[in-house]
Amino acid sequence: MSEKKAVLVIGAGDATGGAIARRFAREGYIACMTRRNAEKLAPLVAQIESEGGAAHAFSSDARKEEEMVALIQEIETKIAPIEVAVFNIGANVRFDILETTSRVYFKVWEMACFAGFLMGRETARVMVPRERGSIFFTGATASLRGRAGYAAFSGAKHGLRALSQAMAKELAPKGIHVAHPVIDGAIDTEFIRETFPERYALKERDGILNPEHIADMYWMLHQQPRDAWTHELDLRPWIEAW
Repeated sequence: MSEKKAVLVIGAGDATGGAIARRFAREGYIACMTRRNAEKLAPLVAQIESEGGAAHAFSSDARKEEEMVALIQEIETKIAPIEVAVFNIGANVRFDILETTSRVYFKVWEMACFAGFLMGRETARVMVPRERGSIFFTGATASLRGRAGYAAFSGAKHGLRALSQAMAKELAPKGIHVAHPVIDGAIDTEFIRETFPERYALKERDGILNPEHIADMYWMLHQQPRDAWTHELDLRPWIEAW
């Protein structure tokens, strides 16, 4: 790749976000990754570099407008133009409705929806003048339907889906590909292994999602020609009921 390009992953955890960053780094993109604490990204940065890629870790609270503005500016001016932006913050918490405080509801919305708006707006501002780029928002089962105990999470993910649809319709004519992959199923993570061992046991039957395979789909979306863009892509194991 002759021209330097960056992929920004907001919420680059140990599973999906990290896999997406590594996938794009293998294609020559400079991986720019954020978490609340950048030190937790050190193993991921080391892994990408050991595989011959380039990576930068940032401490960032994605809910803070001034921090998102500064982050985008720093990457654009000091590292490389952002070609791909991925919003991958989860905020998947369970609270019965009678136990859901206004603070909990608002915090979940801030993390899973408002932060996505901030990332989407700021990356669109630098992509539109170039008339190219991809903005991807990671969705979940809660993006499509509510479930008992997940009023806050479902509300936030519904909002993020609506944001992605509005942005796709507005920005597609400007050359920006906005997509909303829906991850409908358990993912191969340490959390699933420790918390739901019976679910994790399905891994042997391809019954939970492999983060590497999810990352492959994000790369595929970015590679699509604009005469055949996908906006919403649902990914689930063959065993998942839907």
